[in-house]
Amino acid sequence: MEHGDRGEIARMPTVSLTSDERAILAGEGGVATQIAARLLVRMAELMGAPRLVPIVGAHVDGCLYHGPVSIDFAKRLVDGDGSVRVDTTLNVGAVDLLHPELNRGDPERRTAGRELMRLYSALGCRPTWTCAPYQLANRPMLGEQIAWAESNAIVFANSVLGARTERYGDFIDIAAALTGRAPYAGLHSDEGRLATLHFRLDRIPARLAASDVLFAALGHLIGRRAGRNVPVIEGITQATEDQLKALGAAAASSGSVAMFHMVGITPEAPSLAIACGHRAPTQVIPVSLTDLAQAAAELTSAGNESLGAVSVGTPHFSLAEFEQLRALLAGRRVTNGMAFYASTGRAVQEELRTRGWLDDLAAAGVTIVTDTCTYLAPIMAPIAGAVMTNSAKWAWYGPNNLGLQVIFGSLEECVESAVRGERWRDAELWRDV
Repeated sequence: MEHGDRGEIARMPTVSLTSDERAILAGEGGVATQIAARLLVRMAELMGAPRLVPIVGAHVDGCLYHGPVSIDFAKRLVDGDGSVRVDTTLNVGAVDLLHPELNRGDPERRTAGRELMRLYSALGCRPTWTCAPYQLANRPMLGEQIAWAESNAIVFANSVLGARTERYGDFIDIAAALTGRAPYAGLHSDEGRLATLHFRLDRIPARLAASDVLFAALGHLIGRRAGRNVPVIEGITQATEDQLKALGAAAASSGSVAMFHMVGITPEAPSLAIACGHRAPTQVIPVSLTDLAQAAAELTSAGNESLGAVSVGTPHFSLAEFEQLRALLAGRRVTNGMAFYASTGRAVQEELRTRGWLDDLAAAGVTIVTDTCTYLAPIMAPIAGAVMTNSAKWAWYGPNNLGLQVIFGSLEECVESAVRGERWRDAELWRDV
C-alpha cells in the first residue's frame, strides 16, 4: 500500500488505538511503518487484544531465509524507508558469515540467505545473529514489554528474565520493531502469565538434579503435556540459567510452551500460590524419575547406529557452557575422524578469542559455528552414523530437518563419546530408575 492509500483500512479496527498509532496506520510514518502497523493491528484483532502496548525491544526471526518471499517482504520494508523504533536484535540466519568455509549448501540459496541478512541489518536491526539474545548485554528486565520471536528466546525472556512477550513469528516480529508496539494480550498481561498446570517432581537424585540432561528431559516432558498452557514446576531447588535455557527450549520444541514458572527460582514464582494467582491449578502432574528417564529415551532416535558426530549449542552455547566443555575435555582431543560442532553467538565467540580459548578448542577438535545452527543450515560434513547432542531441541528437529538419527545425552556423555569415538553412557546418572 502506498502512502496515503487507505483502501484496506477504511474498516475501523476493533483495537483501541492512540492518536499516534492511528497516524502510523494512516501512513504518516512512511510506507514501511504503515505496512507494519496494518499487520500488527490485524494480528491484535486476531489475538483479541483491546489495545497495543509500547515495547522496549524486539528480537527478529524473520531474517532466516525460507524462500523468495522472505526477501520480497524485507525488500519492501527497506524500499519503504523502514527503520526500527526500538533496540532490535537478529536471530540466526541461513549462513555462518564468520566461517563461510563451513557452508555446504546450494550457492544460490547461500547468496539469498546473505541478502536477507543484509536487508534486515539495513532496517536498523543489530546483526547479532544469535538465537540466545538473552546472553547479550542490555537484556530486557523484569516487567518490560518486548516482542521476541524464536521459541527458546521467547520462553527464556518470559520465564527467566520476567520480561513480557507473546510467541511471535516471522513478519510480526519486524512489524513490532518498526512500530514499537505489540498486541496487549496473552503473556503481555498479568492474567495471561499465571500458571494453570502444576508439575511436581519428587525424590530426584542429587547427581541427576545437577545435570543438564535432567532439565532437557523435563522440558521435553512438559512440552508434550502442557501444549500452550503455562506450567509451574515444583521440586527443583536450584538451577543455572543454562539449565533453565535447556528446559525452556525443550518445552517450546515438543510443545508450544512460551513461559514456565519454577517455584523459588524464576522471578514470578516466589511461591506456588503466587505463580498460580492464588488459584488452584487445573491439573497436578506428578513427575517421577521413571517419567524423566522415559522422556530422555524418547529423544534418542538412533538404535544401534555408530556415533558419527557430536553437535552442541542449540540454543547457542554460553560462555559458561564453553568453560564446562573445556573442563570436560581436560587437554584431550576428539578422536580422529569425529566431527564435534559447537554453535554459539558471535559475541560469545569474541569472548572466547579474548580469553585465548579458541585455539584450545580448535586443537581439541571442536568446530565453532556462529550466526546459524547445525540443524538449520548445511554446515555438517557428510556423516556416517548418528549425531549425539545434549540439546532436546536439536534432538527434536534434527531427524526431520537433516534425515539423521540422534543420540541424546548429557554434555559429559557427548564429550566422552567424542573422545572415545563411540557411544558412552554414564551408568550412574539414572541408577535409581
